[in-house]
Amino acid sequence: MRHITFLPPCLARQLLTALVLLLAVMALNQPAWADIYRYEDEEGVVHFTDAPTDKKFKVFLRDLRKDRQLRTRFKVAQGNPQEYEQLIQSSAAKYGVSAALVKAVIQAESGYNPNAVSRAGASGLMQLMPGTAKQLKVADAFNPKQNVDGGVRYLKFLLDTFKGDVSLALAAYNAGMGKVAKYGGIPPYEETRTYVSRVLSYMGSY
Repeated sequence: MRHITFLPPCLARQLLTALVLLLAVMALNQPAWADIYRYEDEEGVVHFTDAPTDKKFKVFLRDLRKDRQLRTRFKVAQGNPQEYEQLIQSSAAKYGVSAALVKAVIQAESGYNPNAVSRAGASGLMQLMPGTAKQLKVADAFNPKQNVDGGVRYLKFLLDTFKGDVSLALAAYNAGMGKVAKYGGIPPYEETRTYVSRVLSYMGSY
């Protein structure tokens, strides 16, 4: 299921019926788990989709099964966050990036494990890919100071590129700038969507 539109319901029961039908269609035709997004336009027409291409769409129904499936892809805290507090604050102030955002990215990316390595080859606290680390002139991605400095500098670049839109910057951090540009927003990848949602949630906790 990509996108379904409903005419404005006269009664709440009609909207509920439409939603039930929508979920039934998803269960039969959509093997991949996904969140459902909702948007009501100026004419009162209600749109539902599992692949939003516009920021007007808001999460309407969260697929908790998907979150459970993806949970193992994201690190829980394995290191001591306080150990890197000064380093994070210093780099955040240096590049003008929210320290809460930096902490949230580190928590989602490595769980504060400076020796973390992903299956794709990303390394260190902020999980820098080899090519990205090279561009950022990070000689040792496992060195916390170099890794955080490079990662925060990259976040600053993405935030500037997307005019301060944190969600788009995070999507680009996870999936690449090319994918964000291609889809004109957060790419319709469940891992990227979950990543953005998770980091924003962590950010709020800080």
